[in-house]
Amino acid sequence: MADDLKERVLEASVELIAEAGLAGLSMREVARRAGVSHQAPYHYFEDKAAIVAALVERGFTRLAERLEEAAKKGTPQRKLERAGRSYITFALEEPVYFRLMFRPEWTDLSRFPAAEAAGARAFAVLHGLVNDLAAPRTGSARTEALVSMHWSLVHGLSTLLLDGPLARKLGDSEQRERHVDLVLRLFTDATSG
Repeated sequence: MADDLKERVLEASVELIAEAGLAGLSMREVARRAGVSHQAPYHYFEDKAAIVAALVERGFTRLAERLEEAAKKGTPQRKLERAGRSYITFALEEPVYFRLMFRPEWTDLSRFPAAEAAGARAFAVLHGLVNDLAAPRTGSARTEALVSMHWSLVHGLSTLLLDGPLARKLGDSEQRERHVDLVLRLFTDATSG
């Protein structure tokens, strides 16, 4: 029952953020939408920042699970491409989580070690995939740069498809898939060559 109440509070928070943005998030409105007393959310979350941190943790956990699944089989190139596609798909399917996860001004994650650990888990998958592809031919500094490049690539592409000009330019899913596949293939071909 307690887990159900906590889940209702988190679901209400996601709905509220989707509708009104983070500025519209209030403990009282979350409680109203969850159908609980205005004090009930405080049993699980100290404040709004704690709700945001819980959502960030959940987002990074979901992203990490997708990346880990993508990394299970195939060549290093195909694993990295699948992981990139998984990252982008996550952003498009879970925009509230995606937008919260990378906005440190919205909550200080150093106060929330579980959220930080979930972020580190997701990053470790990406790091490992790039390392598997590039490390045999490059030094560690170059590999670290390639990790940053790949992360920038998939994060930037996600943002452009979600909120930027590519959302309009690549309107249908078939166009979007072809474009994403080509961008990811170009990166892995250049990295592995």
